Amino acid sequence: MHHSKLVIIPTFNEKENIEKIVRKVFSLAGGYHILIIDDGSPDGTAGIVKALQEAFPERLFLLERKGKQGLGTAYLTGFKWALEHGYDYVFEMDADFSHNPDDLERLYEACAQGGADLAIGSRYCDGVSVVNWPIGRILMSYFASVYVRKILGMKVFDCTAGFKCYSSKVLRAIDLDAIEMKGYGFQIEMKYTAYRLGFKIAEVPIIFINRKEGESKMSSGIFGEAFWGVIKLRFRDLQPRQE
Repeated sequence: MHHSKLVIIPTFNEKENIEKIVRKVFSLAGGYHILIIDDGSPDGTAGIVKALQEAFPERLFLLERKGKQGLGTAYLTGFKWALEHGYDYVFEMDADFSHNPDDLERLYEACAQGGADLAIGSRYCDGVSVVNWPIGRILMSYFASVYVRKILGMKVFDCTAGFKCYSSKVLRAIDLDAIEMKGYGFQIEMKYTAYRLGFKIAEVPIIFINRKEGESKMSSGIFGEAFWGVIKLRFRDLQPRQE
């Protein structure tokens, strides 16, 4: 039986959230599969996933990596795995419930019924929809997207969003090995590459809620990479991957 929808969830020290997020996604009607990519969490996150695999043997998958290798490399690993296993729609989602799993179906519908090749769960396409973030972080995130739009000319309001649904044809067209940014900027680079290759991008308004449990992985170095990386992207010649 062909399975069409895969949710990729990178983890590092998410023992407080991982079982709850897995069970929530599997409670939805959409028939989702989940791929957890764990970067050697010392808190035992991977062990919790392995125990859950006994309850969901055909739907829950785990890739373990040694040490923190970055959000971007986790997703790139997951994208390649998804393509190898024949999934039609591939989602990015955080483990900490900052992305509401109920919105997965809205992202899917934007692609499957709405004609989008990439659907973005957007915090900024309908005002500012962020809950429990300090005002400084909201402003930094919001104006980061303004900066990206100005530099790259990409008409996307939430350029740094990490809640997305890709049609597999987008991931097949992008040369994943050529994606350079590994942290915060990875989200920008993937969107811009899809945009430059002519794919249709849709933004679906969501409410982003800051994590209640566990620790944030954000850092100032991640923002620095994104700032300079956007300027480099502006002058890069992007070509579709050749089969």
